[in-house]
Amino acid sequence: MAFLEVSFFSSTLGCCTSMNVILPQTVRTAGLIGVDSADVGNATYPVLYLLHGMSDDHTIWSRRTSIERYADEMGIAVVMPTTELGWYTDMKHGRKWRTFIGEELPLICRDLFPRISPKREDTYIAGLSMGGYGAYALALTYPERYSAAAGLSGAYIPLYRMDRGSQTFWTDIFGTLEEHAGSKNDLFALSSRVRVSGKPLPRLYQWCGTEDSLYADNQAMREHMNILKWPDYTYEEGPGGHKWSCWDEQIRRVLAWIKEGK
Repeated sequence: MAFLEVSFFSSTLGCCTSMNVILPQTVRTAGLIGVDSADVGNATYPVLYLLHGMSDDHTIWSRRTSIERYADEMGIAVVMPTTELGWYTDMKHGRKWRTFIGEELPLICRDLFPRISPKREDTYIAGLSMGGYGAYALALTYPERYSAAAGLSGAYIPLYRMDRGSQTFWTDIFGTLEEHAGSKNDLFALSSRVRVSGKPLPRLYQWCGTEDSLYADNQAMREHMNILKWPDYTYEEGPGGHKWSCWDEQIRRVLAWIKEGK
């Protein structure tokens, strides 16, 4: 694999920003020890957009997990952008992070890395906590672009936390509770609309630790998806809290789940 630290300009954001990118190495390296690399040949390769949580940035997945080794085993590109604290939304007062991730970033990646597949069936998105919310928000906003989305310990009901910290922080992102309800940032309303829209429905995966502070949010999302009878929805849980030790294990499970659906 190749690991790249990329700085680039975004027209959507109106500024330079950063991402880390893992790319399969199609020219094999003799003598590489300790890694079982997938043979991707000369074809294009699939891509996973991997999103960070609230306290982190684009470097965190490579610092806290073995994502590079897991991606190498599967032969998949991984794009890890930074989105600051924008919650993967087009903020009410701020930058258009969802438009950036969902529309501009794939074009930039395919321009810089032409071997990344443009096909929906080869394009996936996942994230943890805030990034779990973001993965579902992106996949449900652009269901024609992502074939699968995975949320790990997802913060699927962010405005329930408006009593924690500055109200302005939350309203600058989502608006008021009244503005949020039923909007494109309300995942329960968004998924209900997409379910009956006739658009292609992405496969959805959800995992949460039973000791996680967001366990109740995840149970609510699970119940909602079951009510919707989402055609390809997988929910799993297990012991653990809001911890990287859990997410390192589960991102490997996500990659296996993606492969199972191919």
